[in-house]
Amino acid sequence: MRRQACVLVLAAAVAAGASAAPQCRATVYLTFDTGSQSQAELIAAVLARQNVKATFFLANEKTVKGDYSLDPSWQAYWRARVAEGHAFGSHTFDHTYYVRDGANGKITVKPQFGAHAGKERDWSPQQYCDELRRVDRRFHELTGKALDPFWRAPGGKTSPRTLAAGKACGYQHAGWATPAGFSGDELPVERASNAQLLKRALEGLRDGDIFMAHMGIWSRQDPWAPANLEPLIEGLKQKGFCFATLREHPDYRK
Repeated sequence: MRRQACVLVLAAAVAAGASAAPQCRATVYLTFDTGSQSQAELIAAVLARQNVKATFFLANEKTVKGDYSLDPSWQAYWRARVAEGHAFGSHTFDHTYYVRDGANGKITVKPQFGAHAGKERDWSPQQYCDELRRVDRRFHELTGKALDPFWRAPGGKTSPRTLAAGKACGYQHAGWATPAGFSGDELPVERASNAQLLKRALEGLRDGDIFMAHMGIWSRQDPWAPANLEPLIEGLKQKGFCFATLREHPDYRK
């Protein structure tokens, strides 16, 4: 009889704990673009500690280590993120900015890195597609896995022509749509402190929003991620938010 009572008490406690657990009332999609990579290890540690999956958009950018983010020296890092179940998209190989639509269907671009860094180039839609696929090929070399079928333009700058070029070779563009979805980690500290940016995100993010931050910004004197990433995740959890990768986003999961 006593044993049966103990079982009942235990079952009631488990049920009470389950009912007390926060329910998922909304979903936000954390995404990170490569940058200086100064916060790469911190971001990985926070996501693991908080049991949160995110989406990474990869370009071959110069890092604080003096190498580039898709060099073999980053193989272990990306393999570990694959094993953790994160998602990955193309951010153009040379972090190539869209400049304008040119004549004869061309797209004028300016790579930030690579052999043509800082120089405007006129590309065909196929050449733009090839730039997206370069990331996919390198990622497969490093991890044995293919990218997910989405991409993000550096600076978020697109045109119908670039969107069509990406779609033609199998990648759907993923921006962040709402002001609260931009972390502000590129802004000068004098204009936007970490406390202000955190407050804006916690108050402004809504169900279905995509949130974008970088894995390190060269110019920002007070890095965003060490001060804001974990408080943002914890604050959103307290408000009933859950987290998912863009694989689960209704606009991209196809």
